[in-house]
Amino acid sequence: MPYSLVSAATLGFDLVRLPAGRAVADALLAGLAADAATLEQLGSVHPATGRDREFRTVLAVRSRKARELAVSVPHVRTAAADLPGTDRTAALVAQLERSTIGDVVALERVLREDVLGPEHPAVALVDADVLAAAADVLADAAVGAWAAAVLPPLVHRQLTGPFAVATAAGMVGTPELGLGPATAELTDLLAGLRTLDAAGRARWQAAVDAARAERRPWATAMHEASWAAHVSGRTRTLATAQLLAVQAFLDGGFDAATAAAGTWNAVAGCVQGIVMGDLLGADALAVLLAPHQA
Repeated sequence: MPYSLVSAATLGFDLVRLPAGRAVADALLAGLAADAATLEQLGSVHPATGRDREFRTVLAVRSRKARELAVSVPHVRTAAADLPGTDRTAALVAQLERSTIGDVVALERVLREDVLGPEHPAVALVDADVLAAAADVLADAAVGAWAAAVLPPLVHRQLTGPFAVATAAGMVGTPELGLGPATAELTDLLAGLRTLDAAGRARWQAAVDAARAERRPWATAMHEASWAAHVSGRTRTLATAQLLAVQAFLDGGFDAATAAAGTWNAVAGCVQGIVMGDLLGADALAVLLAPHQA
């Protein structure tokens, strides 16, 4: 399944179930927030900068081999195929906890073509070679984090190292959300997630279970919010909010099992509702915000 910024909540669902999903979100957010100066700085830490053709060739081969390894991250298209037993439902649930909806190819495409695509306000302000180098640094970091569980440690460090250097040097900025009055509400939601304890996480799960029992049309409401973001030109803003929610969700101590059990969908719905609340109908907004209110 391909990712897109319009469906950032789906990408978020995969990230909150990956061992290093937060680091993937970091790279994507850095790309979304980058101005021209940041892109130039990211390009400057590319390992091929100033090196000869032979070294560049070696880097290209390493990059290709790393991506060949990265495709082995478990994917839902193989759900239940390698799990014992005959209870297909139980097998699918177990597989969902440890497999992704998209894959590393889809991840890299969304970073290069959507995050750093034509709608990015800074990409037209930098040289094409600089942009390509910055994109490589961010893509390598995202791929390395995505596949952290299957890559050899040395390969992982080679992919993520340049972005780590850029981050440590203060080259990476923090995204700003221009949501008007809704900014404070989203900030409060994310801050609350980050400080959750076991009891707080249990309250979120209880709210998820209650919504499931009421058979609320969550998917329809999420689609309505995504469509509203698309037609209003706020896709990048909504995607930024969802990726910030990935960070807060993981900081709050949720694990892959609880994410797969519905807590991520509840959080993502609240984010959709807050960011796009001014363009949603009352019924859709009530569905999306119900877990937080509960």
